[in-house]
Amino acid sequence: MHILLIHQAFAAVNEPGGTRHHELARYLVQRGHRVTIIASSVSYITGSAPPNLTEKQDDDITIIRAYVYQAHHKSFVHRVFAFVSFMASSFIMGLRVKNVDLIWGTSPPIFQGFTAWALSSLKGIPFLFEVRDLWPAFAISVGVLKNGILIRASEWLERFLYRGADRVMVNSPGYVEHVRGLGAKRVELVPNGADAGMFDPAKKGASFRETHSIKSKFVVLYAGAHGMSNDLGVVLEAAKILQNESVPIEGTDSSASIQIVLLGDGKEKLNLQVQAAEMGLKNLSFISSVPKSEMAVALAAADACIAILKPIDMYKTTYPNKVFDYMAAGRPVVLAIDGVIREVVEAAGCGIFSEPGDAIALAEAIKTLAADPARSQKMGLAGRRYIEEHLDRAELAEQLTGILEEMSE
Repeated sequence: MHILLIHQAFAAVNEPGGTRHHELARYLVQRGHRVTIIASSVSYITGSAPPNLTEKQDDDITIIRAYVYQAHHKSFVHRVFAFVSFMASSFIMGLRVKNVDLIWGTSPPIFQGFTAWALSSLKGIPFLFEVRDLWPAFAISVGVLKNGILIRASEWLERFLYRGADRVMVNSPGYVEHVRGLGAKRVELVPNGADAGMFDPAKKGASFRETHSIKSKFVVLYAGAHGMSNDLGVVLEAAKILQNESVPIEGTDSSASIQIVLLGDGKEKLNLQVQAAEMGLKNLSFISSVPKSEMAVALAAADACIAILKPIDMYKTTYPNKVFDYMAAGRPVVLAIDGVIREVVEAAGCGIFSEPGDAIALAEAIKTLAADPARSQKMGLAGRRYIEEHLDRAELAEQLTGILEEMSE
């Protein structure tokens, strides 16, 4: 079977960003299928060109980079231009891909879903529409999408794609009711998870600590996008509260300060850096994005990890990728997100919940983990076991493969 994936924000494992689709494509190839991916010529995370504009791997994964307007971090209007430009260029590229058996479209951005639908209609083949977050509902809730005409048009497109897809696939159980309510005929849940084999909980990331001058500290790492939704201003406020805190180093008479590390890039990063400088935060570091192939080293350097989103009810439905990577790396999670992901963390016993939007609560959760290294380590290993037993990428890929094979019959 030859699968064509339309994915503007696609990231290969040698690039920064979420690499779930590259990992899944590799499993599909192992099962004897071919995968062609039409992706952006500009990284969704960094705004720069990816390492290779066109690359082939094992002759069964082909990555084609389509043109995109290169200013999506400037403003919402510029971002819409970027989305529409990719919608058009990916459609033209998709017409040139021959002998395709199934089209796989993914959202967000939702506009590329229309490309996938149009290609599947023209080629007369099945269309799988994957929903990775509830756009435009999230954009409306966070205040990014305000124009009434754009809201109505986006909601129309969302309903159109749910109803036009042969199947709708979601990565969180919190999305199922929403997509069904808007007309999806058949909904498949293939949750976010992690490739446990990418991570080694026993490693300590000494080289990463040395490189970034965070030796001899209790390191709390946030890894991911620095955008409006991520509420990292709350993390800065928590860092200010923790600035004079120190914790005992297990087995010694010494103590260590708490260092918060923000790893990644995004539209709000410069503003956050300016804010941190104005606050005089010496216990907070910014590190640029690293490829997924280097993420294991970065997470190994952490003693605990932060997952945070704005305190918006819609975000209670989401399964953030980063949480599963934290768990696979065997690191305890400070979770400032309520809802379905909280249920996972509590079921696994792998972290501490902190009320979203509350810097004092976040600082207290970090202090609790820092004060008890043995408990923190136990939580981290519990998360790793949960991933291995319930959410390992290999098993999820098998589930996806079964869906795609059934659709193409």
